[in-house]
Amino acid sequence: MANLSYIDKIKHGLGRRYYKEKLFKLVAMLTTLFGIALLVVIIGGLIYQARNAFQQTYIALDINIAAAKDGETHSSMYYRNAIKDALYQLFPDVQSRGDKLSLGKLISNGAQYEISEIIKNISPTDSQTISLDILADDELDGYIKSGDSPAERRTFRLNEKQVEWAEQLLADDKIKLKFNTNFFTNGDSRDPERAGILGAIVGSFYALLVAFLISFPLGIATAIYLEEFAPKNRYTDFIEININNLAAVPSIIFGLLGLVIFLNFFNLPRSTPLVGGFVLSLMTLPTIIIATRAALKSVPPSIREGALALGASNMQTTMHHVLPLAMPSILTGSIIGMAQALGETAPLLVIGMMAFIVDVPSAITDPATALPVQIYLWADSPERAFVDRTAGAIVVLLLFLIAMNLFAVWARKVLEIKY
Repeated sequence: MANLSYIDKIKHGLGRRYYKEKLFKLVAMLTTLFGIALLVVIIGGLIYQARNAFQQTYIALDINIAAAKDGETHSSMYYRNAIKDALYQLFPDVQSRGDKLSLGKLISNGAQYEISEIIKNISPTDSQTISLDILADDELDGYIKSGDSPAERRTFRLNEKQVEWAEQLLADDKIKLKFNTNFFTNGDSRDPERAGILGAIVGSFYALLVAFLISFPLGIATAIYLEEFAPKNRYTDFIEININNLAAVPSIIFGLLGLVIFLNFFNLPRSTPLVGGFVLSLMTLPTIIIATRAALKSVPPSIREGALALGASNMQTTMHHVLPLAMPSILTGSIIGMAQALGETAPLLVIGMMAFIVDVPSAITDPATALPVQIYLWADSPERAFVDRTAGAIVVLLLFLIAMNLFAVWARKVLEIKY
């Protein structure tokens, strides 16, 4: 009986442990599903909000070329007047100066620049009238995108007459929603309908290029020395501890360091990818060093021992045998570090890369901004049309980050050496 009682106790204990194990698995599964659902909701809501950023409203108008080409110089005023005249012809009842001013506000302030090159390249023998799609103002654009029926649409800052004109343009099939090429081909602009992210993308590319060219070779060289050649004493221990601590330092501290050293001491140009790259290299250097040291440690000691036994020197062993085997993991860590740098905003704000830059930079010394900073600036803008642009820029940034991480995984799979 005692033996049976003892066995029953064991079975009871096993039953409790199995129950707790099942409960733990259930909780872990529910937690994972909740995290995935939350991610889907966040990404889905972001994409839904960003959908309007990839479309732009245009108004189909018949532009009088003779009027647009009138005058010895092709100033923007000529093109602006030609656009307004074409719009007024659609609404002959609009006669008062105030109504014409309100009607003209349905057209973007930069619409004349969109058609100037087209009209300049038309020869005098061509037809006097040409049909063009004219960029609409952001308020009309938001009104058109806000619903499928007049009851669903919000008026934004359109007055009653502008709403009537917008509905008439819709009824006459003069309103067109086209892919927003300006979003990907323009720099920043005060007008949301003309604002784009090309300048920010190029600025981020130059900054990351500078950061990679500095941090990648320095990080690998430092890691090789500490892992393969440096003596193990209190000085190298002190260096290792500080490298690990630097990896956990808030990024804004590196921005302050860049402000003091690169801008105030060396007087480098403010708001340039050159300085931004220097700051990002300081931030990613500890990450690359730690990732490289971990990759070097993962190489089996037998590789080193075999090379040394065949007469190779320490340098030959490291450069010809250990480093090639560790390189896939080193590249993975470096790319992930670059992806982290791509999403940084605080250090770039500190060094002044938050200026309003319209032109796309052509060199690392040209004034520029970065994609995360562009998102910050648009999110802080009072214009409601920038809300969609902000979401669109975030989606583009996420795509870049996902692409860089996928490339890191692919590179590790392709370059991995079996041993």
